[in-house]
Parts: sequence; structure tokens; C-alpha cells
Amino acid sequence: MMAINEYCFIAVVKRDCPTCELVVPVLEQLRHTVTNIKIYCQDDPDFPSIPGGVIDDRTLENSFRLGIDIVPTLIVTKGKREIDRTHGWNRSGWEHITGIKGLGLALPPNQPGCGSKSTEPGVHEKLQAKYGEIGFESRKIEFSEWDDPVEQAYDRGWTDGLPIVPPTDDRILRMLAGTNRSPNETLGLMPPDFKECTIEKVAINAVMAGARPEYMPVILASTEAALNPKFTLHGVLCTLFFSGPVIIVNGPITKSIGMNWGHNVFGQGNRANATIGRTLQLVVRNVGGGRPGEIDRAVFGNPGKYTFCFAEDETDPEWEPLHISRGCTAGSNAVTLHHGHGTQAFADDTARSADQLAKSLSMSLVNELHPKKVQCANVIVAISPEHYKIYKNDGWGRKDIEDALHHYTTRPGSDLIKGAHGIDAGIDPKLAEEMVPKFWRDHGILLIRAGGTAGLQTAIIGGWGGGRNRNEIQPVTHQF
Repeated sequence: MMAINEYCFIAVVKRDCPTCELVVPVLEQLRHTVTNIKIYCQDDPDFPSIPGGVIDDRTLENSFRLGIDIVPTLIVTKGKREIDRTHGWNRSGWEHITGIKGLGLALPPNQPGCGSKSTEPGVHEKLQAKYGEIGFESRKIEFSEWDDPVEQAYDRGWTDGLPIVPPTDDRILRMLAGTNRSPNETLGLMPPDFKECTIEKVAINAVMAGARPEYMPVILASTEAALNPKFTLHGVLCTLFFSGPVIIVNGPITKSIGMNWGHNVFGQGNRANATIGRTLQLVVRNVGGGRPGEIDRAVFGNPGKYTFCFAEDETDPEWEPLHISRGCTAGSNAVTLHHGHGTQAFADDTARSADQLAKSLSMSLVNELHPKKVQCANVIVAISPEHYKIYKNDGWGRKDIEDALHHYTTRPGSDLIKGAHGIDAGIDPKLAEEMVPKFWRDHGILLIRAGGTAGLQTAIIGGWGGGRNRNEIQPVTHQF
């Protein structure tokens, strides 16, 4: 048996724990047996009511510094060094720690403990921010107790026009818990100022956007996709055009984080959709310096520059999701970024065959940018469940629909050349005798399923005219 008086014993308990109540007689026995024991209580400075009292740890500082996960926990130290610990009630464990036989003979031999208050949701990050090392590299800005952090964010130009969530240390730590990647990992240089964009900086903006930690994998993938040179983020930021990044999310993660692909899919009301898209826009603003009226010279812009993010409907196993069609592996998660703007409504409630519906839809598609502009912009075509049913009933899948849309949007050059129909805009007159496609065949139409279950509708999300530079500017799909 060890010389117990050479050691210090530390017990951590809380009143709101049946096992802690159970071990009160054991703690009282230890108080009479050893000369050096400290008992910390997390929620009641009068518990347990035994001679010698307890140390009030309602701030949870001691529990945090001791790394307590479960109560009761019994620790033995020598000097400043921890020798051993046990948690819950286990007679043999407590006897081993103390070197005292016959502890708690009136108690059952085992009973599991309860979770420490220091590990409750949101608490650990607050304790880490207050008592631990956080290691953030971003500049910290302190406000006085009289300042309103939300108003300060407006004054300092950090917002997109809507209120933000103040990015306190504990909130940033909580957001970083959503990824196992290092906070100082650099994702790339964020245009237009080409500033280093780290995971820490993305997390800060995710906090401001109101995101949850479990969204971080999608947020980081979206940021990485935006920084892909093929997406040409700098160009879409600086253009005079309407467009901004539109994020389509695929894979199992859309269900696990509760994204919307159904009713009101492009609208308000879903936290994941709203805050993932908003985070990317805030990163562009606060890290890259892409501010409206400065480097962002859009004539009109569009409401999607607050946020434009949604999931594809993958509930039909016969449908090939967008990311799979673009080379991702089955069962993977992916984001696809499109240079998009407003939603164009297409409503046809009379077509009853797949071919008729595709031909009808093509009449709207050819108007993208201008009826006489071709191979200039890429588009998202989002088919609602009711329109999809018409295609499916005729045995059409993704490739059939895509082929038909490309076919019916290919038109005689004579209708598109400059001067045709009295309109000066148009293509080179040399193409008058050719059949000219409206969209690039490989990525001009991003076909997806989405939307509510009632309504014979399809949505068209137009694209940036920079898409005419086919080999330089493209939608980007990033698997993660």
C-alpha cells in the first residue's frame, strides 16, 4: 500500500448526478482518512455537506483545467504531476487510486457517472476561450462594454447589409470543431485582393453568417471550388454583370445537415442553405475585399449575392445526380459552383410528353442573355417533380433530357446573324448557313432535380456572359 499522505487527492462532483450522491459516504470516509483531499463541486457549493466543505467550481475553471469529462472523477497527484484517475463509481478503481481497502462497502460495486458540466454543448468552447490557449492568428478587435458589436460590424464594413453574429472566441472555436483540418491551413488566395484565406478566417465568417459547425465541410468545399482557377472568381467579382456564385450541393451530407431541395428551394427559411451561401459571400467581402461599389462594379447585381445555395433532389434512385454526371464517385459529397443570377420561371401545364416538354422548355432557354447570343452563358435547369414525372413516364433520364435540350436550342445561323429580324445584335454572318448551338455541349446546361411536389414548373438560373470563354471560365465541381 502506498503512503497515502504523500499524495493529493482531487474529487470533482455535481449535485445533479445520482452517482455523485451515491459516493458522498466514500468522500466523507476519505476526508477522515487522508490529510490532503480537495473536493470540487460544479453546481452547488454546499454539496456534499461533509466536514471540511468543498471548493465552489461553478465557474468550471478547475474542471476545465483538470480535463473532467465525467463526474464523479477521483484523481491522485504527487507534486504537480497526475498519477492516476478514475471516474464514475467503481469500488476496485477507487481502492486502487487511494490504496484503501473496504471503500463504500454498503454501495453497489459499480455505477456509471454523469457528464461533466464542463462538456455540455457550447460550454467547453466558452471555457477554452476564457481559460485555455486558442492560438488564433487573426487580429482580435476589442470593444468596450458600451459598444454594440452588431453596430460595430456595420461601421467597420464587415456585413452584407444584414446583421451578423458577433464572432467571439468561443463561437469560432465551436465552428472550427466542425472540421478536423488545421485552422491555419491556407485554402488559397482570395480575390480580388488575393489575401491568404485560411480555415480560421472561413470559420470566422461562418460564425458571422449564422452557420452551424456541421456545415463546415460544405463551406470549405465551396470556398475551395470558388478558388479553382476555372471558376474565375476574380472575374465574376469585377464584372458589370448580374452574376455571383451559386452553390449546388450533392451527396449524403445534404440530408445529414438538413438542406432544402424541395418546396421553396431557392427561397428563405432553411438555415443550412442560407448560411452556407452567405458564408462564401462574406469570405469574398471580408477576406478578399470584394465590396459593392468598389471592386464589385455590378450594374444591378442580384439578390443571390446575399446567398444562393441549395441541394439537389436525389430521392429518385433512377436519377443520376449532377455531381455523378460530372465525374464524382457514387456516394460522395460534392459542390458545384455556377456563375448565376436571377431565376427565370418556366411554366408549361399542357405538355404531356417528354419530347413536347423539352421542346417547350427550349423556347425559354434560347432567350438566355439575348435570343441571338450563343455559347455565351451556362445555365442551371432545375426540373420540378411534376415536370420530371413527365420525362420519367416516357423513359427519359438525364442524358435524354440533356440531348433534347441541346437539340432544340440549336438553331439556323440565318436567324441569329447580325441584322437578322432587324436586330443589329447577333453572330458572325459567316455562320448563316450553319446550325448553331445555344450552349456549350459539355457544361452549358447544368441539369438538376429540385423544387416542391406540386406545380408543373421548371426553373432556369441564368449565367454570366463570361462563359463565352469556354476554356477559361467554367462551372466547377469539387468532391469532398
